[in-house]
Amino acid sequence: MRHSIFIVLMGMVPLFAQQTLDAKSIKLSQKGERIVNVLCDFHKLPSAKGEIESVMERLATSNACRPLSKSKREAVAYYLKYGKTDTHKQHIAVPEDAKCPVCGMFVSKYPKWAAMMEVNGHIHYFDGVKDMMKYYIFDGDFPYDRKTVSKMTVSDYYTLKAIPAKAAWYVVDPDVFGPMGHELVPFESQKEAKTFMQEHHGKAIVRFHEITDTMVMALDGITQ
Repeated sequence: MRHSIFIVLMGMVPLFAQQTLDAKSIKLSQKGERIVNVLCDFHKLPSAKGEIESVMERLATSNACRPLSKSKREAVAYYLKYGKTDTHKQHIAVPEDAKCPVCGMFVSKYPKWAAMMEVNGHIHYFDGVKDMMKYYIFDGDFPYDRKTVSKMTVSDYYTLKAIPAKAAWYVVDPDVFGPMGHELVPFESQKEAKTFMQEHHGKAIVRFHEITDTMVMALDGITQ
C-alpha cells in the first residue's frame, strides 16, 4: 500500500512542476512579446530550438534587437520558445505603397505607429495618431464630412494590436518619438497607458474625445 502511494505521489511531481513552468512561461512570454514589438526586428529573431539559455545566446548575437538586459533576453527567449503566435494577423495591414495623406511618408515602414481611417468606403493610412487626428480634426482642409468616417483604428504601442481609436487610451507627448516627432501614443488599457506614462514622462492620459486641435498643434510646437 505504501509503495503504491509512493508511486502515485512521484507521478504527481512532474505535473505540479509543469504547471509552475507554464505559469512562468506565460508571464515571461507576454513580457517578451512586448519587448519584441518595441525593440526587435521580428524577421531577424533566432530559432527557438534548444534550451532557454541557448536561445538567449543566439539572441545576443543575432542583432535582431536593440541591446537588451539579461532579464529582457530571457523574456524574449521564452516568447520565442513558448508564446510565439501569429499576432501580426491582429495588426493593421498596411499596403506597401500606402502614403500618409498628411505628411506623405510610407506608412508600412512604421507598423508600430500605424493608424487608419475609413471615409466613404476609402481607407486612409497614417504614420501616427497625430497625423490621423490632424486629418480628422481639421476637416475644413479636406473634402469630407466627418459623419462619413465609418472606422478609425490605431495600434497599441506594446502589442501592435489594432484597436478602435475611440476606445483607446492616449499618452500625450512622452519622451518616445514617432516618425513625425512628438506623438499621442495609444494603448488598449488604461493600466498599460499609466505604466508607459510613468516610464516615459508623458504629460497626460486622454481619451479620443478629449483630443483637441490645440493639443495636436502643440505636439508640433504650435501654440495659439
